[in-house]
Amino acid sequence: MQTVRRYSIKTLYPTDADKQVQRYQQAAKTLCDMIGTSLDAVRYFSTSGRTEVIGNHTDHQHGLAIGGSVNLDTIAAAVKTDNNCIRVISPGYPDCTVTLDDLSVQKKEEGGSEALIRGVAARLKELGYQIGGFTAVTNSQIPGGSGLSSSAAFELLMCEIIGAFYNDGTVDLMTAAKTAQYAENVYFGKPCGLLDQIACANAGLTYMDFEDPTAPKVQAVDFDFATTGYHLCILNTRSSHGDLTDDYAAVTREMGAVAKAFGVSYLREVSEEEFLTRLPELRGKVSDRAILRALHFFAEQKRVPQLRKAAEEGNFDAYLKTVLSSGSSSYQYLQNVYSPNDPARQAVSLALCLSERILSGHGAWRVHGGGFAGTIQALVPEDLLQTYRTEMERVFGKDTCNVIRIRMVPSCEVTLD
Repeated sequence: MQTVRRYSIKTLYPTDADKQVQRYQQAAKTLCDMIGTSLDAVRYFSTSGRTEVIGNHTDHQHGLAIGGSVNLDTIAAAVKTDNNCIRVISPGYPDCTVTLDDLSVQKKEEGGSEALIRGVAARLKELGYQIGGFTAVTNSQIPGGSGLSSSAAFELLMCEIIGAFYNDGTVDLMTAAKTAQYAENVYFGKPCGLLDQIACANAGLTYMDFEDPTAPKVQAVDFDFATTGYHLCILNTRSSHGDLTDDYAAVTREMGAVAKAFGVSYLREVSEEEFLTRLPELRGKVSDRAILRALHFFAEQKRVPQLRKAAEEGNFDAYLKTVLSSGSSSYQYLQNVYSPNDPARQAVSLALCLSERILSGHGAWRVHGGGFAGTIQALVPEDLLQTYRTEMERVFGKDTCNVIRIRMVPSCEVTLD
């Protein structure tokens, strides 16, 4: 039987453990003051955010991708209760209380934290796990709207607490990831894939093969980014994702239309050779943009293994070139850098242009995640980091450039000793 995933705070935060202890202790103090519990009853948990490394918009076509766990996380100080309620207190936000007597989908909760909590509990119970009440105070370092998957981290944190309190840690990481996705799809109302949840749950860089999305193949990539001399930056352009639902849906819809033209459901089932052979006749059946997006998919299918190989062989020059190639493909062929419905707003395009001017020949840059607005990712050498941050924040605002690290610990329980 699997034991609870439990790591010391010094292992989880090798560079700032003392500061993080204070963060956890503050959450515990808030919890104890609010509900009158003993500090001895408090347990601590952490789930990270994630960065997409490569495989942009391929998971929904059963493709390949690599994601990475990052050092920005959501934590909880929690105590087990016997009232059959889950209560989550997040300073600055309304308290969430979910009664476990009714685990049906609540339409009024759609888009809120209650939906995620109820969805996680419902799915775990459906899978045969024990569920029960707890009260938790959370604290998140993952900026909202940063493209680092704060919602996936929150879902997985709920799984981690229920797994530790009621199931002796037997909820494995893949089950937790699928449970989190289920909560987001069915209860929260967002049709996300599984990439975010897998990357948040696991340690380091993770290679994912979604040929069978019900049982994706997941393997750790043997690579320590900290040894490269480069920094991983996520720049938040502060452009809104709020009105982009159809833009995201169009990517899936158009790639699906190409697959349908070949009599299958997903591009993973189409050979690139046959696709290229039948390209002339495709132009009469699907749009040119759909064809370009399919070309991006086929190219990413090759790039993902190339980047994995470069990482595991320590060939960082090849790694950078592959990231640049993937980013260029997302911009030109996938076309998810700005919304065609509002071409005047191109914050991501501007961020990519400025990154190229600063880093050309010395790093890499690409759209991050879903795209159309939001964030970019940049790989910046040590000697250009200060220049890059200063220049990008001069344009996009203070604290928009987050320098992050790849986290080498999975979603877990944390001990403060």
